[in-house]
Amino acid sequence: MGVGAFVNQSNRPAAVGPARRARFSTGDLVLVASIVALCIFGLVVLYSASTDFSFLVNDGDATFIFRKQLLWLAIGSVVAVVFSRIDYHLWRQMALPLMGITVILLIAVQINNEVRLNAVRSLFRGSVQPSELAKLAIIVYLSVWLYAKREVLHDLQLGLIPLASILGLMGGFIYQQPDLSAAITIFLLGGLLFFLAGGDLRQIVMFAVVAGLVGLVVVQFSSTGRDRIANYLAGLKDPLHSGEHVMWSLEAVYRGGFFGVGIGNASTKLIGLPFAATDSIFAVVVEELGLFGAMALTGLYGMFLWRGLKIASRAPDSLGAVLAAGLTFWIVIEAFINMAVMVGLLPFAGNALPFISAGGSNLISSLGAIGILLSISRQSGTKSPEKPAARPDTQERRTYGASVDLRRRDRRRGLSRARRPAGPAR
Repeated sequence: MGVGAFVNQSNRPAAVGPARRARFSTGDLVLVASIVALCIFGLVVLYSASTDFSFLVNDGDATFIFRKQLLWLAIGSVVAVVFSRIDYHLWRQMALPLMGITVILLIAVQINNEVRLNAVRSLFRGSVQPSELAKLAIIVYLSVWLYAKREVLHDLQLGLIPLASILGLMGGFIYQQPDLSAAITIFLLGGLLFFLAGGDLRQIVMFAVVAGLVGLVVVQFSSTGRDRIANYLAGLKDPLHSGEHVMWSLEAVYRGGFFGVGIGNASTKLIGLPFAATDSIFAVVVEELGLFGAMALTGLYGMFLWRGLKIASRAPDSLGAVLAAGLTFWIVIEAFINMAVMVGLLPFAGNALPFISAGGSNLISSLGAIGILLSISRQSGTKSPEKPAARPDTQERRTYGASVDLRRRDRRRGLSRARRPAGPAR
């Protein structure tokens, strides 16, 4: 059975009865524990990675970046709590305003023209990066949009083409900053959500091919993109010919060994590793805590992935399932890209490491995603024994029949075959 097998008999959420009220008060405590552990881990590593840089650029204030991160964490925690208390079905009304606000902020970035590190990505002296909000907004909006269009996703003109237009609009605004990695992430998430919502596999392949070709053309017209691809290909042939950023990161990995040199004792962050508190913080993790620390961090992301997909598999309806899966995959993909880049497995990208890297926009957006996940979890009784789902209507079963079976009801994952409505009994 596909994602659509989760749905209620109607498109509207079921009435809240006594049993559902009992479940509504409970969230996924394992998910919460993994996020708390990631945030604490991030604060410890960030303090170590940022003190020297803060001292140099903030008139001797070695804790400036760390204190700002504490402020963003406090704000993000409030956002997470508020979102967890909002019925996630209300995002069907709030998705369009959220998308509109995001587009306005992306336009404001270009009008404001605040140049930082040779890019125009922020507002209010670097305090706000709308491209980070755009990732959360596109997941919420597309989940709602795909849910509303679930009966016509197989139609090219009503499904894939409007989806590509939405992604093209958002990706184009972000690319102008320029933020090529964020634009690619937007398209990747869009294709993934289309797949999870039950989009036709042939259309998904078509989308991937066209997006790949467009991406190649865009890279050819971007000097930054060409340089990153060239450095990546050179590094695959010989790590000594990688870009300077990756070279310093590999130096940190080499110095770290298995158990690391100890918190606060990394040297690459002082002598050459760029953006140690943001893009390159994973290199600091490996140098100071070694491969053991890197595996522990990866394990926390793995725990988050497990719980996020469990929430998706037990969501009351397909909107919750697609929304939970999209938010989970977004954070995990961001983490994977950041870590893979630092060891030369992917071309360099400016993705933050979720919950670890310094930066308020990414942290608040990520914690907002956690709040929505907890809202879905609280309504689906994730902590309770799994109960058989209500039998979905035939049309939705057929529409979502080709989507990923997140529930593993049969203890395996796979693509369920498309279903046809049952014919009259003979």
